[in-house]
Amino acid sequence: MLAAKLRTILNIHLTANQAKQTHACIIINGLNSLKPLLVRQILLSTRNSSRRISQYVHNILYHLPHPDSFSWGWAIRYFSQQGQFKEALYLYVQMQRQGLCPSTFAVSSALRAYARTTHKMGGMSIHAESYKYGFSNCVYVQTALVDLYSKLGDMNIAQKVFDELAEKNVVSWNSILSGHLKSGNLMEAQRAYANIQPDQMTLASVVSACSQLGDMRFASWIESYVNDLGTDIDDQLVTALLDLYAKCGSVDKACELFHGLNKKDVVAYSAMISGCGINGKVGDAIKLFVMMVDAQIRPNLATFTGLLTACNHAGLVEEGYQFVSSMKDHGLVPSIDHYAIMVDLLGRAGRLQDAYELIKSMPMQPHSGVWGALLLACSVHNNVELGEIAAEHCFALETNATAYYSLLANIYSSAGRWDDVRRLRKLWKENKLVKLSGCSWTEST
Repeated sequence: MLAAKLRTILNIHLTANQAKQTHACIIINGLNSLKPLLVRQILLSTRNSSRRISQYVHNILYHLPHPDSFSWGWAIRYFSQQGQFKEALYLYVQMQRQGLCPSTFAVSSALRAYARTTHKMGGMSIHAESYKYGFSNCVYVQTALVDLYSKLGDMNIAQKVFDELAEKNVVSWNSILSGHLKSGNLMEAQRAYANIQPDQMTLASVVSACSQLGDMRFASWIESYVNDLGTDIDDQLVTALLDLYAKCGSVDKACELFHGLNKKDVVAYSAMISGCGINGKVGDAIKLFVMMVDAQIRPNLATFTGLLTACNHAGLVEEGYQFVSSMKDHGLVPSIDHYAIMVDLLGRAGRLQDAYELIKSMPMQPHSGVWGALLLACSVHNNVELGEIAAEHCFALETNATAYYSLLANIYSSAGRWDDVRRLRKLWKENKLVKLSGCSWTEST
């Protein structure tokens, strides 16, 4: 009966304290078979990784009476998705030392981690292992391999793996196109596309994924490619294209596509507002928002992200506050990312105390991005007191806090606090952090 109740509990969202209470109940009652579910639920319920979460998960994994690939796989995937790539790879190695056969998502997560750390030999080693474990035809593993070799710039192998894929999805298309474009080889990207006849929904998805590249050549080519198909471009694809053009800095072309839309929805308006925002056209962003509201199109969270980004670029603090306040009029609650932009906006304006007060008033736990924005502002404005507070939170939240050590060191050096610089340098060495370029650890004379 108790096991059934706990199993039900482990299928709902748990806070950190609730997870620990459930863990205690599992241990006291000897229900060790539920520990793998506990690991999964802790990771599913945790949006952002921290040292505490990392240590807690390690504790559970190493004390499982019967180690299993399920639990280790969840942990590896979680840390890989959170950007804690060294942690993910460390767990992958430890899992193998436990004599466990990795699952497909453990292998694909490890490959993605190697791709982000650009560690070619490690990635090639797992590539070889994927054949050993019988994953040579697994779409997830093969897609991760395309991503790995594309990010490493080895496009010959990336293309070979891509060509062998039985099922090509948006992720694999994005990886191969990104790789060719980053290698400066538009012809290869075009050749890859020429092998299939994707529908417009697939094209829209791939264009949206590739919009992060900001490559104008790809934007122009994909529009020509679709026109050559001899079919009308639907609104979904036009919206993806205008978003791509806006991210490339061609706001005029994006506007042309926007005004040609048959039906302008919240996605199109938000893409244009965001495009204007990142290109410093704050007036146009606000005008678009007014048009949107007048057209009785309800804004979403992405709309306000674009507006706040525009305010941030222009240093419009009061307008930023007004937009955050107006979110409730549209039935929206500011997300942690909206708070992060506001903290950055206040920090850029030199209003560090206001930024700190805003963080303290947040209804959710601030992540390292929020505290990092304050720390960066403190570095720019040489505020030691608030810089130390922000840095302390960043150190607690991030397993790899190299950038934050660098910022705090710069604050100390600007204030002439060389003893603190030396103390921080000692901590930096003890934690074996990789020093970022641009940070001076030496005392000026």
